Amino acid sequence: MNPLSAFPKAMLACVFGLLQALAGVATAQSAAAYPERPVKIVVPFAPGAGTDAMGRLVAQKLGELLGGSFVVENRVGASGAIGTQYVAQQPADGYTLLLVASPFTTVAASLPSAGYDPLRQFAPVGMIASGPLVWAANSSLPANNMRELVALARQKPGVLNYGSAGSGGVNHLVLELLKSKTGTFIVHIPYRGVAPATMDMIAGQVQLVTGTIPALLPFIKDGRVKALAVTSAKRSPALPDVPSMAESGYAGIDVVNYFALMAPMGTPAAVIERLNGAINKLVALPEVAVRFKQDAVEAAPGSPAVLGHFIEADLRAWRNVVKSQNLTIE
Repeated sequence: MNPLSAFPKAMLACVFGLLQALAGVATAQSAAAYPERPVKIVVPFAPGAGTDAMGRLVAQKLGELLGGSFVVENRVGASGAIGTQYVAQQPADGYTLLLVASPFTTVAASLPSAGYDPLRQFAPVGMIASGPLVWAANSSLPANNMRELVALARQKPGVLNYGSAGSGGVNHLVLELLKSKTGTFIVHIPYRGVAPATMDMIAGQVQLVTGTIPALLPFIKDGRVKALAVTSAKRSPALPDVPSMAESGYAGIDVVNYFALMAPMGTPAAVIERLNGAINKLVALPEVAVRFKQDAVEAAPGSPAVLGHFIEADLRAWRNVVKSQNLTIE
């Protein structure tokens, strides 16, 4: 016999309602006191990389805004998958967070062995910033914009080479997206990072790369490479004279590298809201704006729901590219 059956349903409803209210008060109080101990922000890339620098900036400013200790821990390997898998397995209490960039979705979309699910294992906290890549070409390439590049690729299928930071990354998939939209064939050559690919492009071993604007800007300025377009739908303030993909005639291509904060799925909503509020304040700080300008990214404040929709759409789009190009990446 169920011992609760002897109680009137109305009384049971009152008891359960009171328990829920008390739990809500306790959760709110806990969130208000957050963080009560050091918070770990896992960066799944090596110290010194762009994502690492962003993680350290975010950790410092969150500590200042929330009055706690936020520390960066680098867990490197498998194009970010090692650190991402680690965070997915941590307690959902707000004390282990993940600083993500574009590989969070591109690797999950392209590598069956990624070992994590961006939608089912992670709760969005907040977008931080985003910015386009730039299409760069060897200075001797007889193409000065994207239309001329596509025309050249159609005239000489398989002759042009493109260096990326590795298979399955955004630098690789943006090439596959271009090929799928234009019906062209450009040979992909994966490197261990954009830097060696860039050096080979300058030397003429490959003709094309995409990379972040800060990484390629010195070579663009000194004329060793030429910028054909930025990968986004609008121009970048860091390269005001370089057209966007939409201006170049390819409105269906809009690719940005993003930085965002994620938490293990199940992290209390009140904790996420507290973190999100701090992120939205963080990106509006004058000193952060200066840093973003140097990094050629723009602040991207918003709610956890907005970030969640972005991650879902980005993952779906890259999966479509992988499928349409029949890519097999191990």
